Amino acid sequence: MEQTINTIKGLADGNRLRVIMALGTYNELCVCQVTEILGLATATVSRHMSVLQNAHLVKSRKEGRWVYYRLSETFPPQLLQWLKDAAGSANEIARDKEKLKTILSCGLEVLCKTQRQRRAGRAE
Repeated sequence: MEQTINTIKGLADGNRLRVIMALGTYNELCVCQVTEILGLATATVSRHMSVLQNAHLVKSRKEGRWVYYRLSETFPPQLLQWLKDAAGSANEIARDKEKLKTILSCGLEVLCKTQRQRRAGRAE
């Protein structure tokens, strides 16, 4: 029962649900890509990803300076299908899909550089 509660808690946030939906479409995303989709601070995204990892819904891997996330191999396929059926046509999910096309078309170096410049501009 504990795992079921953790799964529900993990999905009980709109931003985390958006990440799950994106990872259900694209097998793996870098944290900078997730940050760009959600439009949140990196620290906030890291907190969301930590909740999803603690719920065993996503896995991460580090490659150089990049951290990539994917759905856990234990993610219930019926749950993913239900989420796609229930939320897949939501406006926010549709916007995320369009935004992801743009995000994936530019390289990670460019994306991360743009994000650093944005953060530096806010700090001034």
